Amino acid sequence: MNWALAHRIASIAAVQAHRDLGIDRTQYVHVHRALGAADVVGMAQPMPRLFGVYFSSADKGPAVLLDASLNAITQRHTAAHELGHHRLGHRTAADEEIDPALRWGNGSWPEEEKTAEAFAAWFLMPLPAVRAALGRVCGGRPSRPEHVYRVARELGTSYAGTVRHLVNLRLLDSVRAGQWARMPPADLRSQLAGGALLPAQAQVHVITMASEGQTVYADAGDVLVLHLENAFFDVLPKGLERWTSDGAAPLASAVVTDELQPGGQGLVEVTVTSHSHPLRLTLVREAPRAGVDETWPV
Repeated sequence: MNWALAHRIASIAAVQAHRDLGIDRTQYVHVHRALGAADVVGMAQPMPRLFGVYFSSADKGPAVLLDASLNAITQRHTAAHELGHHRLGHRTAADEEIDPALRWGNGSWPEEEKTAEAFAAWFLMPLPAVRAALGRVCGGRPSRPEHVYRVARELGTSYAGTVRHLVNLRLLDSVRAGQWARMPPADLRSQLAGGALLPAQAQVHVITMASEGQTVYADAGDVLVLHLENAFFDVLPKGLERWTSDGAAPLASAVVTDELQPGGQGLVEVTVTSHSHPLRLTLVREAPRAGVDETWPV
């Protein structure tokens, strides 16, 4: 099976899963909730050599075991991959801790792994959600790699995976995708933060007027940056603090801290001096799951 066929199979399966599990295809996909809705038992614990394991019904499943030491973005992708195994009727599978980008397209993927991997992309990045994010970020098709990075932040996906999937969706040509995939995400993060020196694992969430009413899903250490003239953070919830860097003069920024509990949320207000009303958005802490009870919140 080639990747094109795997994606055709996975795209249909993902749409069916969205329908059956009550997923809003225009919004950020809550994959952990989806696993719970699919009656898949979920657990997460540190696993030094595995991303995740899917246990089929033949092996006392369906159940999923995730590596609790993964960051939130990688764990979300792994959860969607394991859900793909379940929805596609696969056998028990253990997914090794090898970066998918290193094996992408080299022929080493078994057929069930190809379709599960493709399912993860289609499940986390449905076309309506991608189009909505692109509309807020750049008004349509991406023209710069920074646009793709920002879309990835809105969808809770990796930069490289989002670049690849935009090609699947025919929203990005393969030539530019190949060029953009080689861009280090760290460089994009620094550019979006105005050249600031960022914590090693920090993601950057850009706030513009299009962010009004939106929800930002971020983990501790992530930075929210205002791309607005004459604007400043006015109301910050517990767990979000004003942030400055020792690097180049950064834009107005705030950093998420551990004071915001996993799954916790708060209202953020940004004053824009040229507007009569503040810009309001919601911050939600999206942290890696660990244990059993808290893995699949309702």
